[in-house]
Amino acid sequence: MSTLAVAIAPTEAAALDPNRWAALAVLLTGAFLAPLDFFIVNVAMPSITTGLHATAADVQLVISGYAIVYAVFLITGGRLGDIFGRKSIFLVGLAGFALASAFCGLAWSPLTLILARMLQALAAAAMAPQALASVHALFPAHERGRALSIYGVTLGLSSIVGQLLGGALVQADLAGMGWRLIFLINLPVSIIAFIAAIPLLRETRSGHRPRLDWGGVVLSAFALTVFVLPLIEGRERGWPWWSIAMLLTTPIFVEAFRRYELRLAKAGGDPLVAIEVFQTPGLLRGLGAILTLYALAAFFLTYSIYLQSALDFTALQAGLAILPFSAGFLAGSTFSPLFGRWMGTAASSLGFVLSATGLVGTAAAVSLAPAGMVPSPALAAPALLLIGLGMGMSIPTMVRVIVERVEPHRAGLVGGMVNSTLQVSAAIAVAVLGGLFYAALGTRTDPAAVSHAFALTLVAIAACHLGGAFLGAGLGQRRRVSCPAE
Repeated sequence: MSTLAVAIAPTEAAALDPNRWAALAVLLTGAFLAPLDFFIVNVAMPSITTGLHATAADVQLVISGYAIVYAVFLITGGRLGDIFGRKSIFLVGLAGFALASAFCGLAWSPLTLILARMLQALAAAAMAPQALASVHALFPAHERGRALSIYGVTLGLSSIVGQLLGGALVQADLAGMGWRLIFLINLPVSIIAFIAAIPLLRETRSGHRPRLDWGGVVLSAFALTVFVLPLIEGRERGWPWWSIAMLLTTPIFVEAFRRYELRLAKAGGDPLVAIEVFQTPGLLRGLGAILTLYALAAFFLTYSIYLQSALDFTALQAGLAILPFSAGFLAGSTFSPLFGRWMGTAASSLGFVLSATGLVGTAAAVSLAPAGMVPSPALAAPALLLIGLGMGMSIPTMVRVIVERVEPHRAGLVGGMVNSTLQVSAAIAVAVLGGLFYAALGTRTDPAAVSHAFALTLVAIAACHLGGAFLGAGLGQRRRVSCPAE
């Protein structure tokens, strides 16, 4: 993706925040912690199940409860930053996230852990969107591409660090705390970020201070909940009637939300989502491509199960097994701007194709290995590296493509939409593709059955990424940002 060279007008240069890069680092802490705590639970699932005597449905709610609340309130969190100031909402969200993490770490039953996770997700939804919304407020046009790339890399790293850190902390079992450490580790990080944020962040908000659209908040919450909740809980509970009924009502709530927002805008109000933003060329296709990205959430979940159930890996070994993916991701995210300049609009699809190829390669390596035996490193390691390389290219590229298609005053809204789409993608992946894994597994738990189910799931994820390549094709051209000095 080509770098946009623009001169900074004298007034813009004078207004530049000298602490903007340090401020971005603090804000990215919040953007990093929120998805981290979705992925970090995967490796710890067996320990949580044993430690709290939890059922499979309980553990599913520990993951899905966080995913639902986080996805539902992300757009609202972005709007709160526009209204009350992004620094203020970031600090409130960060403090709430630390407190909720402490409750998670001290949970004494499955129910208390589920409720604490929901509180944690609510705080994360307030904290995470402020980073992306602040990029347009803090950075001049010629620096935004780099800032957005760093933001995209941060989102991708959260999934990798979640696997590695989760395995290491569970294995370390410091003071006998075991899985509780994956939540308590958030406390020192949050405290340091909170202290650093006070002097480094300056308050920014939308130029026009909107009113909070409570009707839009309620309707959007209902629309997302009736869609995501049955997908996550329906399979686990055998698809009861209420799950089917909720899915069927989803279009009704979406249409009610759309009409309400249009009426509010026509009456001169401040809708939660400006419906006209969807008329931005390529935005819907970009969000559709983003929706396929975190199908990889099912990979992290099923890979951990495969390693610990079929290959008898420890939690630490399961975490370390993601290292080839990590190396590929770092390489892909580092060189994604170069690939963008070389390939132009085709760069948006390249990462998806690479990750799909790596997923199919990993499935082949697993299928060719004898049951219960570690796949050949000569096949598995390059395939895992290729998945990481593709994701490292896709995430920052797609974030830049989407955010830079809209005007700066829409940054908070679109930032919430991007994060919400990623989280919905992860929730759907865990529900649907995770459901495919368990359906293929059936009642069997032997290594051969687990390996077969895992390989089948990998192929399904690859198909999702090929769909993302199709949707993202041609979206690599950056929107030209006008500047008074051009």
